[in-house]
Amino acid sequence: MTPELTGWRKSSRSAAEGNCVEVALTPQVVGVRDTKDRDGAVLVFPRSQWATFVSGLRARRW
Repeated sequence: MTPELTGWRKSSRSAAEGNCVEVALTPQVVGVRDTKDRDGAVLVFPRSQWATFVSGLRARRW
């Protein structure tokens, strides 16, 4: 069962071309969806895994 995800926020790194993602946070999980397909699939990750992912992104040199 997927928790109710509300309060979606668009990525601050979204490009003008429309290649955007949105995230929704709950105390247990993080949901990720495509901004252009809000009724489409949602990826759901445990908060601990999301934190590891974001930490890895911040440590990477682009």
